[in-house]
Amino acid sequence: MQALQVTKLSDDLSGVELVDAAVPQRKPGEVLVCVRAASLNFPDLLMTQGKYQFKPEPPFVSGLEMAGEVIEAEANSGFQAGDLVMGGAKIGSFAEFVSLPAKNLKPIPQGFDFAQAAAFGAAYSTAYVSLVEIGQLEERQTVLVHGASGGVGLAACDLAKALGARVFASSGVEEKLPRIAEAVSPDATLLAEGRFREKIVELTDGRLCDIVHDPVGGDVFDESSRCVTFGGQLQVIGFTSGRIAEIATNIPLIKGFSVVGVRAGEYVRRFPERGEVVSAELGKLAAAGKISPVIDRTLPLSQWREGFDAMANRELVGKVVFEPGA
Repeated sequence: MQALQVTKLSDDLSGVELVDAAVPQRKPGEVLVCVRAASLNFPDLLMTQGKYQFKPEPPFVSGLEMAGEVIEAEANSGFQAGDLVMGGAKIGSFAEFVSLPAKNLKPIPQGFDFAQAAAFGAAYSTAYVSLVEIGQLEERQTVLVHGASGGVGLAACDLAKALGARVFASSGVEEKLPRIAEAVSPDATLLAEGRFREKIVELTDGRLCDIVHDPVGGDVFDESSRCVTFGGQLQVIGFTSGRIAEIATNIPLIKGFSVVGVRAGEYVRRFPERGEVVSAELGKLAAAGKISPVIDRTLPLSQWREGFDAMANRELVGKVVFEPGA
């Protein structure tokens, strides 16, 4: 089979190549899946550089999540040949076949195609855990979503709107704002540079935001600490800016807000019963047509470099989806 393998860690993707590999042998408790679509996530890029929390030793097949068709499964797994599923693990999805524990797989939501299913899980799970499980988002509250052109940012905008919140979507690239507005219809868009607090004050009549969802960090985090209302949350999702910000503790004390770290994957691993709730609620919203991932482009796996480069260069509005074997 074709597989995208990280043979060595590198900052320029020179250690990544498309290889011929053996089809994985299904182990007890696992399900063998023919991959029809697999989506690119920012951790996939970081893992090629050895800069993610999870640091697999090369060589390894890249890819967090996919969607496809079951080829082989145990009778008591809950799946059978021909079932359409989505899921993944930390690695292994950028290949024509993958073998995964049955617990890692879910049925594809009604109405979703393979590309939508592959782009759905990680981004929307992160958004749900951050906004609902940790943020306790309520209808009519105000959410500021940074990095709103990325998969997680767009998912957070989409989900918050579906749950009745007021959503402000920000990006550091002005040219992306109209595309974000078209994709997820936020209540307002804003450029995340300089003193954007003034824009938030204007949009909220001085009330500021109940939740600030920040996967960017750096200067965006610094200014965001001025945008949270009393009793609100400033959520640390990641550091795509490259700078890990710091905050003087007197700021959240005086302003009465919380700074909360969000690791959605770790959350559902530590609290599997909550993970089942997250999955079920997202499935209901998807099947009802209330949420759906935004896909920037779909590429054959042989064009993997285009997708990785587009992500590294901040060109995307939505997810890149690869089609192995195409």
